[in-house]
Amino acid sequence: MKQVFGIPVVGALLLTACVTINVYFPAAEAKEAAREFVEKVIDEADKVNMQDESRKESSKDGGGGMAMLQRRFDFDPWMLIGIGSAHAQSAPDISIKTPAIQAIQARMEARFNSTLRAGFDSGALGFTSDGLISVRDAGKLELKDRVAMNAAVADDNRDRKAVYREVAVANGHPEWESQIRDVFAKQWVDSARSGWWYQSGGGWKQK
Repeated sequence: MKQVFGIPVVGALLLTACVTINVYFPAAEAKEAAREFVEKVIDEADKVNMQDESRKESSKDGGGGMAMLQRRFDFDPWMLIGIGSAHAQSAPDISIKTPAIQAIQARMEARFNSTLRAGFDSGALGFTSDGLISVRDAGKLELKDRVAMNAAVADDNRDRKAVYREVAVANGHPEWESQIRDVFAKQWVDSARSGWWYQSGGGWKQK
């Protein structure tokens, strides 16, 4: 059998195939990262409660480390072949723990609690379909609050664009930026509280 640098050709091709198969946009991991980020911004207490519920469900399912490993092997037998190539690509989980991302998250959380939450509660603000926020009804704001609210919305949208870009870059795939934005856009709506507004089908809907 022909060899390439001491590696059989068939083996080399198999390893290449494994790397190709494993390079994909990890949608489920991106959704979990978005959920963690968004819940932290919107309400820390809610995030803790959700984590508690998740741990309870994990206990019911026997979700220990060995059980998780067993499920992965049961679901994906190719892992036995591709395990050596797993580290040749970007990790499938989406990291949001870089200093830059956490700094943006902290600014957004502070801004949401100090200014934006009141805008969402009153119906003045809404989540747009592209992952940003907008003043949908300025009439819901008192005149004295409109300048500050518009400034907060502009600042928040800059941070939103920055975090979608930073998450993609931090995970080694800047080409994922638009997909990251789409996942976050859906998560903002999913995490929106009852009565908040969001864009859908070109119009506004109330959750």
